Amino acid sequence: MLCRMSLLLAFALPLQAAASQAKIYLFVDEQGVRHYTDIPEDNRYRLLITSPRALTHSGQRYDPHLLARSSQYDHIIEKAATAADVESNLLRAVIVVESGFNSRALSKRGAVGLMQLMPATAMRFGVSDLYDPLQNVHAGAQYLKFLINRFGQDISLALAAYNAGEDAVDRSGRQIPPYAETQAYVPKVLAVYRMLVSQAHAI
Repeated sequence: MLCRMSLLLAFALPLQAAASQAKIYLFVDEQGVRHYTDIPEDNRYRLLITSPRALTHSGQRYDPHLLARSSQYDHIIEKAATAADVESNLLRAVIVVESGFNSRALSKRGAVGLMQLMPATAMRFGVSDLYDPLQNVHAGAQYLKFLINRFGQDISLALAAYNAGEDAVDRSGRQIPPYAETQAYVPKVLAVYRMLVSQAHAI
């Protein structure tokens, strides 16, 4: 049975600079519904992601208007994951970090949609409308699977290539490139992924 995502986010204004980091917590209830909040009111919540600037990779802020859209994409994510033979929670983790489930997200570099596809990548995987969630997620899933296979099933390298490009990983001797953005991106996605998996197993 597919999990639905229920989002409960209410961000309080920080009282001091040290408290300005946005922390998002998650738990999955007995019905498989995912609950998100920045104020964990009981011990079922676990820290999902911390962003010093409270931004997704695309530059969008984590807020109720972005993350509340997540539940409507569950079916698309599950189908895309099955078709591409990748884990659905890995796709979710990429989407959380890339766009915060904002299908209209557009980065300064021109990456578009839920999975922040560059136009050349989208064309490579047959996308005609980058803003269409179905096409975007299916192409993103296919691209992620391609990268996983290309880099010998190494998820970290696949994510690094997703962020910095395949050539950048090759030039770095098939290591995570020494770019601050990519060095931060890979562990962030993996942290979200591990949390989603652990919460799924906890129900």
